[in-house]
Amino acid sequence: MARIELRRIRKQWGEVVAVDDIDLTIEDGEFVAILGPSGCGKSTTLFMLAGIYMPSAGELLFDGIAVNEVEAKDRNVGIVFQSYALYPHLDVRRNIMFPLKFKGVPKAEAARRAEEAARLVHVEELLDRMPSQLSGGQQQRVALARALVKEPQLLLLDEPLSNLDATLRLSMRTEIKRLQRHTGVTTVLVTHDQIEATTMADRIVCMRRGRIEQIGTAEDLYRRPDSLFVASFLGAPPINLLEGEARGGRLRVGEAELPLTGGAEGAVVLGIRPEDVRLGETGLPARVLDVEPMGRETLFLLETPLGQLRALLAGATAPYRAGDSVAFTFDPENSILFMKSSERRLPDVRARLPA
Repeated sequence: MARIELRRIRKQWGEVVAVDDIDLTIEDGEFVAILGPSGCGKSTTLFMLAGIYMPSAGELLFDGIAVNEVEAKDRNVGIVFQSYALYPHLDVRRNIMFPLKFKGVPKAEAARRAEEAARLVHVEELLDRMPSQLSGGQQQRVALARALVKEPQLLLLDEPLSNLDATLRLSMRTEIKRLQRHTGVTTVLVTHDQIEATTMADRIVCMRRGRIEQIGTAEDLYRRPDSLFVASFLGAPPINLLEGEARGGRLRVGEAELPLTGGAEGAVVLGIRPEDVRLGETGLPARVLDVEPMGRETLFLLETPLGQLRALLAGATAPYRAGDSVAFTFDPENSILFMKSSERRLPDVRARLPA
């Protein structure tokens, strides 16, 4: 296994900067997800870790040893691609064994290790089949076995679940997490899917435009987002964001004026998660504009003095209908304030409803 360090790592092609001077340390045995939208630099970062791309600047270290100039074949790294990339002319056994050919592993030992890796991912009954005879989930398991058979010091997962249906994604998330814990291999997952990142990783690295926006646990990023981008990127349904003006301990937002705890002056943005909006008979008045059943929960769109708000309530049966008048409150401790100019969170400022 390995401790991975990225020190001021930069990657550019001509004038185009894909990764912009990032610093990141991944501890030995840790599972880290790099999360962000398309074009944010997450796959470029993974390809530099793999040795497919070389950094334009900065230092990349495995266990304190610089590997900037080490080619991919000479790094002990296992990688699972989005497309699985199985060799169609080789059966499962030979697909799994393939990386060991380049390490000079004797054939008998390679076969033993391939069978062991196959058992680890539960495809030992499929060793004689061809890739064309496998389902998507089975192909994904074979790709994992091929990456693990090398006994890598670093496992890289590039959008590994995006080609699977919803049910398979759920089971494979659990399976990959189990495998990582069982092997203890340092693992980096690249994904644009917040559910994959939050359910699988020990820590999440959220990227935007080639830079790291925030590093932390899923709870850190969800409840204490450092920026408007992180707050809006994580969460489904998305966070309510309301523009307002802070002056003298008060927040003017929409037609309402709310007391503020902590100091803030100027244009701000108030963030309230939909599940933190409570509906009932007390609080500020609201009118239900729309109702969206979501299985075990119901999403309401409200017209309020603050502006339009989304409220998420537990329960499959909606207690209100479009056109109903209700009242709403929210927990001040879960309110989030950002300066509009910098888009950065004000960590000690909270908004609350008037008494």
